[in-house]
Formats: sequence, structure tokens, C-alpha cells
Amino acid sequence: MEQWLLLVESRCKDPDREKEFNDWYDRIHIPDILSGSPGFKSTTRYVLYAPAKGHGKFLAVYEIETVDIDRTMAAHKANVEAKYAAGRKSDLLEVVSRKLCKVR
Repeated sequence: MEQWLLLVESRCKDPDREKEFNDWYDRIHIPDILSGSPGFKSTTRYVLYAPAKGHGKFLAVYEIETVDIDRTMAAHKANVEAKYAAGRKSDLLEVVSRKLCKVR
């Protein structure tokens, strides 16, 4: 079983609604990911200290365990698309970057 990290840097499109954004991310988005994306084991969110211009304010680190990262990420993509199609997406989310890293 391989261990991976998915790093997602994001920001809230409307700083005046940041509390709403964080509530959605913590109470809806993360549970949707962990319950519907096989291999996704846990998530920790961080607030970045003094992010550079053009970067996000938030970083989510998803811990993944899998024998086939391509299949795991395809299932994750399908899960996210299904949740968003069901109306579980926030209009406040702006993803700045995604990085998939294999743990050595």
C-alpha cells in the first residue's frame, strides 16, 4: 500500500463570507471527500501565514492510502463531480493549485 498526499491550495472568492466558506469546507466538503473517495483517510486544513500574491490563503492536506493512485484519483474525481452535481459545491471556492505527492 502506497501513501500519498494531495495538497490543495485555495481561497475564498469573497473575503466577507470567509466564515461561510470555512463552514462549508469543514462541515460539507471534507466529509463528502472522506466518505466518498476510497483511499482518502484524513484531511488537515491550514491557514497560510502571509501567502504570496496570487496564492491561496488555505491549504488542505489529504492523506491517501492506495495500491493504484490513478484509479483512486479517478474515483475521487467522480465523487467530487457527483457531489457538486447534487448541489454540494460552494460558489466561494477558488482552487489555486493541486499537488499530488508520494510519501517516500
